[in-house]
Amino acid sequence: MNLFYALNEGYNILKPNQKNSYKIDAELLLCESLNISREKLILNLDQKISILSFNNFLSKIKRRKENEPIAYITKKKEFWKNEFYVNKDVLVPRPETEHLVEESLNIILKNQKKRLLEIGIGSGCLITSVLKERKYCSAIGIDCCSRALKIAKYNAKLHHINNRIKILKTDVDNFNSGKYDLILSNPPYIEKHQLKYLGVSDYEPLKALDGGIDGIEILAKVILKASQLLKINGKLIIEIGSNQKYKVYKILKKYNFYINKTIKDFSKYDRCIVSTKIS
Repeated sequence: MNLFYALNEGYNILKPNQKNSYKIDAELLLCESLNISREKLILNLDQKISILSFNNFLSKIKRRKENEPIAYITKKKEFWKNEFYVNKDVLVPRPETEHLVEESLNIILKNQKKRLLEIGIGSGCLITSVLKERKYCSAIGIDCCSRALKIAKYNAKLHHINNRIKILKTDVDNFNSGKYDLILSNPPYIEKHQLKYLGVSDYEPLKALDGGIDGIEILAKVILKASQLLKINGKLIIEIGSNQKYKVYKILKKYNFYINKTIKDFSKYDRCIVSTKIS
């Protein structure tokens, strides 16, 4: 049995359920099973595969067939310019969240020393990506989930920024420490009644998705907390749902934020708001 045969078995199993991604999914899972690069796989399809490795590959394929995210199967996810450890205790990092990193780096110059806060740190991919590129900045990351905090701490150490970040267990309501130049948050913003229609909700932590009845329950808490903890002229960068822009604008204005801009994601949906605390 060679790699070509194994790969085609994977294709055939995944194709009915993963019509748009079955090829890349099978290739990634075979690479993971063999601990080789995709390039090496494609160049060595005539190489033999052991029964043990083939069975390991098939077990991963069966999980993917049930729509389990690739990142949970491989325990890793590329985000921004880095690879992060993930599991079912944290959300899989999304490409649209990279807009928050990009906007943070646009605001903070390379030689500036700024104090950052991330509300709802999750895997830590967001704040870690910023700190890796802004060597003079320090941060605090908070989350109410103990299991997520372990992942965030692991990723901070993995990327050698753990000496510049404190990661704390607390919810947004009860955190009242410090003043910050920049606050980042990708909070839960899915409307509760929509959760059952999300395939990912079968695997990803619901608490990290559930934004309450109208989807803005946690967003409103984040904005209120930012109004209390940001320095004057400090920036708040938040991710939002595609239909929430005007509701969030209203809350921001209520707490004396100036709205700098709204960024659309790769599908042209409103996804990120940058605002400034003005009083």
